[in-house]
Amino acid sequence: MTSETGMTSDAGTSSDAGITSDTGTAGGPAAAPVPCRPSLSVVICAYTVDRWDDLRAAIRSVRAQRPPADEIVLVVDHCPELLFRARETIDGVRIVGNQEHQGLSGARNTGLAVSHGDVIAFLDDDAEACPDWTARLLDGYRDQRVLGVGGLVRANWEAGRPRWFPREFDWVVGCSYRGLPEHRSPVRNFIGANMSFRRSELLAVGGFRTDLGRIGSRPLGGEETELCLRVSARTPDAVLLYEPGAAVRHHVPARRATWTYFRARCYAEGLSKAVVARYAGAGPALASERGYLRSAIPRAFVHGLRPGGDASPRTTAALVTGVGSAVLGYAVGRLRVLWSALASRARLLVGPSAGGPP
Repeated sequence: MTSETGMTSDAGTSSDAGITSDTGTAGGPAAAPVPCRPSLSVVICAYTVDRWDDLRAAIRSVRAQRPPADEIVLVVDHCPELLFRARETIDGVRIVGNQEHQGLSGARNTGLAVSHGDVIAFLDDDAEACPDWTARLLDGYRDQRVLGVGGLVRANWEAGRPRWFPREFDWVVGCSYRGLPEHRSPVRNFIGANMSFRRSELLAVGGFRTDLGRIGSRPLGGEETELCLRVSARTPDAVLLYEPGAAVRHHVPARRATWTYFRARCYAEGLSKAVVARYAGAGPALASERGYLRSAIPRAFVHGLRPGGDASPRTTAALVTGVGSAVLGYAVGRLRVLWSALASRARLLVGPSAGGPP
């Protein structure tokens, strides 16, 4: 499951799309290179002045890139105080307010609408890009089949990593987790803190769904997964490429390193996956999660039993709690979806209430 966005949110498991290394494709000739470097817009979405220092650090990290981004766009999500402060103090960045519904999806769509780059990269307002981030992302677009490139998200724990926190569950805090590919590989979806797409593809599929994803600090997600599924469905031979060399450091505040947040986030992820399954079908929506449950989680238990393993009784409890909470959330979410569908069907069958308008 990912990122503050999915059990695999934020990123999925490797597929068989044919890209297996940094040097080309397997099973056939290398694709023709793109004749010139695509232009790049970096979109950063922010919603609160509480992350001001993080936001400034994120912008500085983008300004230090080589090659530089062609433009940096800051989208402020319905926070007049932050919008005013940013316009007064930040130079060299295009600053706009969210022109759609409140929430991360609407803010990203606004960034997409006002940007001009061939490639649109999304960076969280509390993440700092490594110096070669843009170079690593853009390198993936040498292959014309690649419609999106996402990268590694390292956790930058404010108060230190809790000893009990399983590395397989770093998606809970929006970061890359143990079980993702260690080398450049095709994936189902990206982690939202560090992802990019060809702008034309995002426009073609209509951008992010605004009825999915975060609004403020509400810990729901799934919008990145659902978007990636639509992008892939539109072009059968499309590749979404995970490039761990394109790394960012994601700030994890102390309040997210608690047992309460861990459990709530896992439950919310299950709810989110149920909604994604409603739109994309349970097969595509849960394909990576099945692999995660069959592979990464069993290995986590085995790893903890080995001499020198990093598991403790509380880590084992966290593994059980995390999986259980996510499964429960998914079950509740599916019941909600079913109930909504039944209620809609009943309204169609019954028709207008007696005495009401025709």
